[in-house]
Amino acid sequence: MENPQEEHWVAVKRIFRYLQGTKTHGICFKPGNKIDFRGYSDADWAGDLADRKSTSGYTFMLMGAPVSWGSKKQSSVSLSTSEAEYIALSLAIQEGKWIHRLLCEILAATNEAGPELKIRDGRYGSWTRSLYEAEGGTSQTVGPERRHLRGRMKIRK
Repeated sequence: MENPQEEHWVAVKRIFRYLQGTKTHGICFKPGNKIDFRGYSDADWAGDLADRKSTSGYTFMLMGAPVSWGSKKQSSVSLSTSEAEYIALSLAIQEGKWIHRLLCEILAATNEAGPELKIRDGRYGSWTRSLYEAEGGTSQTVGPERRHLRGRMKIRK
């Protein structure tokens, strides 16, 4: 800065006080031989009482520490909890794929294998089971999100 004022010095001192008081805070990565990368997704079905739209949310953990998280109000009204969960899972998979590619690219420089991407959803406990049950007819067809999931992941039985 060319012309620092008193308010700038006050702001700098405030930042240093904050850093001094929080130096023991942080995100801890658990040590391990294998890189553990997993995601979680959930949705609140018709959670907004004004328009009955659901909210999707996800978080991704790397070695036990959060590295990405987000939530988004769904653009349409879900007719069932399954539909809301599929939309949330689709959002999580999009984010998870991006992070997974980044991790694989970083690890390629160290000659390590990339981690397996695992995502658990709020309703069924895992994406493999939710896709399997949808194929078995216990869930209603929910449109493009389901096709997106089936196109991106293998169904394990």
